[in-house]
Amino acid sequence: MEYIRVTKENIEKEHICCAISNNKDVQVSSKKAWLMQRFDDDLVFLKSVERGKCFIEYIPAENAWNPIDAEEYMYIDCLWVSGAFKGHGYANDLLEACIKDSKEKGKKGLCILSAAKKKSYLADPKFLKYKGFTVCDETDHGIQLWYLSFFSGVEKPKFMECAKHPRVNESGYVLYYTNQCPFNAKYVPIVEKTAKENNIPFKVIHITRKEQARNVPSPITTYALFYDGEYLTNEIMNEKKFLKLINA
Repeated sequence: MEYIRVTKENIEKEHICCAISNNKDVQVSSKKAWLMQRFDDDLVFLKSVERGKCFIEYIPAENAWNPIDAEEYMYIDCLWVSGAFKGHGYANDLLEACIKDSKEKGKKGLCILSAAKKKSYLADPKFLKYKGFTVCDETDHGIQLWYLSFFSGVEKPKFMECAKHPRVNESGYVLYYTNQCPFNAKYVPIVEKTAKENNIPFKVIHITRKEQARNVPSPITTYALFYDGEYLTNEIMNEKKFLKLINA
């Protein structure tokens, strides 16, 4: 498999794997605009040259849009290999490229979000364990921070206090989200509209700055849905899923 790094110079002509369409599509334009701003923070987006979901996105942890304390680590935003690309060792290729790059940049290691049991939009814990990652922190709701150290005796990454106990002091539904995930550009407005049509209390907090993201009351900032203060899910909702959640 051949891989290519998406940069400011080629982003207009390259697909971004997680949302494959033309640049006029709201999901594509949203994600590409977010990436363009993050490239200045040393974000790396490495993907297959083939069209499909096969990529890794990572950034120095101090620039991550997550409430984590992982100085001198590299944080993996997303490692996604799916469909026909699974089972060919491409996830290994992408992770090894990240490891090599991170070592060359003098990082202490890598860190990434997961859970004891596989959750949507989070890394597979079985794969992480196989690759030598271990859990270094965990929230009240089972979201885990995994890490791979390049050296012995280095300080482990950890969640900031605001993320350890995911909760908000507001009633009704409260959604925190960023444009890191392209699907939000399409589905957040749909859920907002559905809530309004059904007279459901629904507040949306669009995270647009790193400083804001690093103070979110959840380790997952791409999509964190709360109800009456309690954390519910990081799964991006369409109208059908949201109404099902409401009725449940």
